Amino acid sequence: MKEFTTNDIYNEFKRKYKEGEFRIIGNDVQQSKTVEIQNAHFIVDKPYICREPNYKYFNKELNWYLSQSLNVNDIEGGTPKMWKACATKDGLINSNYGWMIYSFDNCNQFEHCVEKLCEDNHTREACMIYQRPSMQIEYNKDGMHDFCCTYAVQYFINNDFVDSIVYMRSCDAVFGFCNDSLWQIEVLDTLCDKLTEKLKRPITPGKLFWNAGSLHVYERHFKYLE
Repeated sequence: MKEFTTNDIYNEFKRKYKEGEFRIIGNDVQQSKTVEIQNAHFIVDKPYICREPNYKYFNKELNWYLSQSLNVNDIEGGTPKMWKACATKDGLINSNYGWMIYSFDNCNQFEHCVEKLCEDNHTREACMIYQRPSMQIEYNKDGMHDFCCTYAVQYFINNDFVDSIVYMRSCDAVFGFCNDSLWQIEVLDTLCDKLTEKLKRPITPGKLFWNAGSLHVYERHFKYLE
């Protein structure tokens, strides 16, 4: 089966844009166009599709993720507009990915993966589950609008390489993908370090596969497709 790359995805976005294949989002009062690929699946051979990441910002977001804080006001250097728009008036959100995989309150997803992979190098049960059923009603609690974009990530050991498969509900291809892919690369590196320590042999990051129900470019970002 052909493995699509980030460049293949970018070219498909450009084709759809050029041919006017738009999806209209919004309501009767305010609508906008998107270019969307549904059921997108590809290998992440570089951490961007349309534009290179802002590594300075990502490091701030990474530190916030690692702090496991569920308050966007704790992001170093001021809260980005995107996070403010998702949060309650007090700054609370659901989608701190560090909290979702490292916290005891969300069942120690990272440690679960380490244990599963150490117990059985051929396991299919090494999953970090970001979503939860209660998200259906908690996404708009107290005025927030934060329905977590990542469902889960699954990990396989293949010849001492760890391949990861990311499953996403929704993914903005311009800004969101950059930060999310860098986060998944960071987690994969950390997981391999932990497995190397536990298994007492070198375990190396392998391929990163991306699956998104909706991968999209918003109208305000169409300049990246021109």
